Amino acid sequence: MLALLLGVGLLVVIALAIIVIFNGFVSKRNRVQDAWAQIDVQLKRRYDLIPNLINTVKGYMKYEKNVLTTVTALRSSIVTGTTQQKAQANDQLSQALKSIFAVAENYPDLKASETFKNLQDELETTEDKISFVRSSYNDYVLEYNNSLQMFPGNIFANMFNFKPAEFFKAPEAAAAEPVKVDFSDMNNDDPKADAKPASAPAKKPSKNKKSAQQTGSGN
Repeated sequence: MLALLLGVGLLVVIALAIIVIFNGFVSKRNRVQDAWAQIDVQLKRRYDLIPNLINTVKGYMKYEKNVLTTVTALRSSIVTGTTQQKAQANDQLSQALKSIFAVAENYPDLKASETFKNLQDELETTEDKISFVRSSYNDYVLEYNNSLQMFPGNIFANMFNFKPAEFFKAPEAAAAEPVKVDFSDMNNDDPKADAKPASAPAKKPSKNKKSAQQTGSGN
């Protein structure tokens, strides 16, 4: 009888341990998902703001096509792909936008535009929020992944099919590589339009004019 009670008690303890571990996995996974949802909201906000910025800037600057293509492609990438792909696109987009803001310093009318200033402020605020929530998200991912990989969690993680979460962090090589944004053709549709015409060579006085001057002096 005692052995039976001990056996039942052991089974109860094991069952409770499994429940605690399982619920811990669920709780940590939910924190990761909630933090990711906050990142996703800010990424979509940035996605929605970029077309307005491009349209406003185009009113003052005439960008070459590959600049708009680069920013547009990065804009699409921040809401598609894997977590790391989104992180990489987000980091590269931040660099591209900084380039645009830096060039805008050369245009007083653009800097004075209320629309441009509001969009710049909103995009910078959004980027700050992304930086803040990505830090929390990565902390939750680390905690969750550790619980899946440490004993005895690793046994039950495989049993219940819990998968590690991805960090919102671009690969180091990709994050370190700056986005190439070419502004060489800005201000003109034709790159040759900015080239200054060569100075015309000084004309030599014509023989007729020289003869006339000599005749006049003779008088």
